[in-house]
Amino acid sequence: MDSSPTYPTESTPLRERPARMRPLNWVLLVLGVLLTAFGLGLTIGAAVLMGAESAQQDGRYLSGDPERFQSTGHALTTASMVIDPGEAGLSGAPPLEDLASIQVRATPVVPDQPIFLGIAETADISDYLDNVPHGVLGDMSWTDGGQRSGQWSWTQDADGDLRETAGNQSPAPPAEQDFWAVSATGTGTQEITFDLQAGQWTLVVMNADATRPVWIDLQPGARTELLGFVNPGMLIAGLIGLLLGIPLLLLGSAGLGRDIDQVPPRRRGGPEEMPAEGAEWGGDSPAAHPLSFTGHLDEKLSRGLWLIKWLLAIPHYIVLALLWFALVVTTIAAGFTILFTGRYPRPWFSFSVGVLRWNWRAGFYAYSALGTDRYPPFTLARADYPAELDVDYPDRLSRGLVLVKWWLLAIPHLLIVGILTGSGGAVMMGADRNNNGWSMSLLGLLVLIAAVILLFTGRYRHDIFALIIGLNRWVYRVSTYVLLLRDDYPPFRLDQGPTDTRAHLAHRGAEVTPGTSGYSGSAAPGPPAPPA
Repeated sequence: MDSSPTYPTESTPLRERPARMRPLNWVLLVLGVLLTAFGLGLTIGAAVLMGAESAQQDGRYLSGDPERFQSTGHALTTASMVIDPGEAGLSGAPPLEDLASIQVRATPVVPDQPIFLGIAETADISDYLDNVPHGVLGDMSWTDGGQRSGQWSWTQDADGDLRETAGNQSPAPPAEQDFWAVSATGTGTQEITFDLQAGQWTLVVMNADATRPVWIDLQPGARTELLGFVNPGMLIAGLIGLLLGIPLLLLGSAGLGRDIDQVPPRRRGGPEEMPAEGAEWGGDSPAAHPLSFTGHLDEKLSRGLWLIKWLLAIPHYIVLALLWFALVVTTIAAGFTILFTGRYPRPWFSFSVGVLRWNWRAGFYAYSALGTDRYPPFTLARADYPAELDVDYPDRLSRGLVLVKWWLLAIPHLLIVGILTGSGGAVMMGADRNNNGWSMSLLGLLVLIAAVILLFTGRYRHDIFALIIGLNRWVYRVSTYVLLLRDDYPPFRLDQGPTDTRAHLAHRGAEVTPGTSGYSGSAAPGPPAPPA
């Protein structure tokens, strides 16, 4: 007979009955998440287009900051730009020149240096610069990251340098050529605008006398009338997605929360909440916290399974991505409810706790602890699993705190959590001069150390495990506060070990006698905890 402990024990038949989450609620939740995400993306995109359209008023161009380039050759060119209305799906649209145009400004770095700026067909430029040393830029693109976020800029190669083309010829002065579609020459800043038209085009910047090197500041820009056509439809579609998706998401999450609540909370006093036989409290009990957070280490763990657990847990990652999106929406909705009523709607509360519970089980198995080889169950409800989480439902919540606790009051803890789990406490591995590499948080480093020891010795060190669980417990206490589930401020305390018995028993009103394995109070006694 298997004598291994079952973690959330309960003697009544009702407790043994698992929660059944109805498929309809899952369908509503999934449809709600997809429609809400779709609508949110379209709405944000429409807002960006509205801003861009506003910036184009009065004939203005969307442009970025000037960028400095230097070529050792006689010219600086861009990669060819091919414009084919048929391939672009614009064959039935108005003429290209009525829809979009580009603008380029060039300023010489050397004062009073005459420069030339022009656009011509790529074939003519190729003949003109045949066997002539020159530098080549990439295409003009809209950047959404880095130092030039949300601006037009020129793409360069991986090292951020121009691609230099070799040659041994010197070209004739560019202004003497007759193939330019648009051009400008002179001292100071030169500017050209080019209405898009079918063909293959190249931009060229040179010194007016065709000497080398070329050292200039370039500022690209663009404008299009397409924004006026696209934006209204995108905005309407986005709003429809939000109007349909958010109610479905809230209904689905509330239904799942009610499904979870069909099974009553386990009676306090199970193995995860009782001190071991003969354990000493060692002084006053710490302040209570309403989060019950446990993680029990398996006695025997596979030496190498942890190498692929992250891969085996991919289905959980997919479901958790959906659940966390829904959790953000339900938390916002619950925040407004708390603001006006002082109560957290019970179905949404149970759903939020279920998401945290699911997240902790997946983390305990795959990446946050590696404490078990048992595959996590696909359920929001309580289950017989080595890692469990529960939060006591609050009768009342402060209306005012909901406005500040999730960001302002939580800042000290968020900084600490950032050090424990994020880049604030990261160890950079293989970083180059551009800080390209991968990093590992302090918690991740501890898990890796424990995993490597397990690989070579077949044992998971209990002291490291106790610390890992304590760090995770801190993170989830902060999560409970930030997600508005409780008003209890998280303690600045690292409660190590698989259980947080003392704090939770104090919160439940139980009277604990030091040096004993039981307690008296409203909660029922239970068996001693299994060894960690």
